[in-house]
Amino acid sequence: MYFKKILLSIAVIGLIVCAWFANFVYQVMLTPNTNFQNQEAFIWVSKDDNYQDVKKQLEPLLEDIETFDVLAKQKQYDQFVKPGRYRIEKGMTNNDIINSIRSNNIPVVLSFNNQNSIEELAGRIAFQIDADSTSLVSAMRDDVFNSKHGFSSATQLGMYIPNSYEVFWNTDAEKFTQRMLSEYQLFWTNVRTERAEALGMTKNEVMTLASIVYEESKQKKEQPIIAGVYINRLKNNWLLQADPTLKFAAYKLPKYKNTMIKRVLNEHKKIESPYNTYKNTGLPPGLITMPDISAIDAVLNYKKHSFFYFAADANNPGFHKFARTLKQHNNNARDYQNYLSKKGIKR
Repeated sequence: MYFKKILLSIAVIGLIVCAWFANFVYQVMLTPNTNFQNQEAFIWVSKDDNYQDVKKQLEPLLEDIETFDVLAKQKQYDQFVKPGRYRIEKGMTNNDIINSIRSNNIPVVLSFNNQNSIEELAGRIAFQIDADSTSLVSAMRDDVFNSKHGFSSATQLGMYIPNSYEVFWNTDAEKFTQRMLSEYQLFWTNVRTERAEALGMTKNEVMTLASIVYEESKQKKEQPIIAGVYINRLKNNWLLQADPTLKFAAYKLPKYKNTMIKRVLNEHKKIESPYNTYKNTGLPPGLITMPDISAIDAVLNYKKHSFFYFAADANNPGFHKFARTLKQHNNNARDYQNYLSKKGIKR
């Protein structure tokens, strides 16, 4: 009888232990453990982050960080933290969360346009992925990489086609430049390449002219006409006399640093620079800004016409008046100069 009581006690204790363990497992693994109102939240794990860094990000998002900690260590997540951007959905259990942050790296949509330099581009990218601007500039300006793929310091900005791209947040600088090279190669389809060849231009030359066209006009309908003017000049061995190239050259000088040139003057035309297209025939050495795709395609599909001149249209801001003769152009230019003078714009 006494022996039976002992067995019964052991059985009861066993059941209690089993019940406690089952409840513990349920609480740790199967109970929802999120503490935010939105449908989802994200954490960003850098390559240098450790488990404690991940816990700090998770703590305000979870009801019970301790139960998460127990299971994370049981599943050895604390020893194998992976960088990336991870989503936590409302109502997830600890087990769901660990599975998500272990293997479900969520890409980001990276976008850029209108960047005037490699440094500006690097700064824009660094806001969107984990790589910092210093490492990005170093990778983008890598002479060995650029030379291998046909770019110089003057043309390397042309490798970065402005668009939106899906990338992993933890992409490093070298992988980013490699990805952009792949996108550049995809952009230059057989059709685009053949049109560049028909123009007698290299891809870098197309990008350079496109950067000038883009600085002249953001109007997509007008860009092919402006491209046609410059191609007419190139074919006839005329000076391009592109005002945006003068501004680019001027901004390189201490005198014009941190200024904005609204009116091109004779003093700008005297600047000694390979980018001064009032002095040097042909295209400048490289891009003066990052052109939109519309400007690139405007060069490749330029409008054939007999215009050799254009001037800003005072009556239609953002657009231009085109001319076949210097006399016509001077009249158009005079109208715009008068407009600037009335506005009090002298420089």
